[in-house]
Amino acid sequence: MKKKNFWRVFRTVLFALVIAFLFRSYLFASYVVDGESMEPTLYDGNLLMVNKVVYDWQGIDRQDVIVFHANEKEDYVKRVIGLPGDHIEFKDDTLYINGEAQPEEYLEALRPDDGKLFTKDFTLEEVTGKSEVPEGHMFVMGDNRRDSLDSRYFGFVSMDTVVGKVDVRYWPMSQLAIQF
Repeated sequence: MKKKNFWRVFRTVLFALVIAFLFRSYLFASYVVDGESMEPTLYDGNLLMVNKVVYDWQGIDRQDVIVFHANEKEDYVKRVIGLPGDHIEFKDDTLYINGEAQPEEYLEALRPDDGKLFTKDFTLEEVTGKSEVPEGHMFVMGDNRRDSLDSRYFGFVSMDTVVGKVDVRYWPMSQLAIQF
């Protein structure tokens, strides 16, 4: 009887390990936030669950928080601001896409009372030399606009470099959040 129970437990554990491996390898990835560029949405040291397959079923949307390969050794987490064909401008701390003001509620906790702009005025052409976001690319920014290395500095991000969409912040548990 013990031998029969052993094999039942062994099969169950093996099945669970295979399922966990498949989920981890093909559906989701775990990332650690490194830096302050996404505060207050994400903090240095937060652990994230990134959905690696969501963009196989749907397109990338403005304001999605994504992880992408910045280079061969680093991945960045940023917010999508502009998509192909978009004209982008910041004026008086307001984001304009294709001439229309866009709300950015996720920034309200960061807006300073010091009278200084949170996001310095710029046009897409001033920071990239292009008047619109090229096909197959996007313009990304960190939520901590005063301290973020983003598309204003390194240019457009190819959609081919996207790892996935940040779906869950699971550590620390006191900051558990789903969907950004």
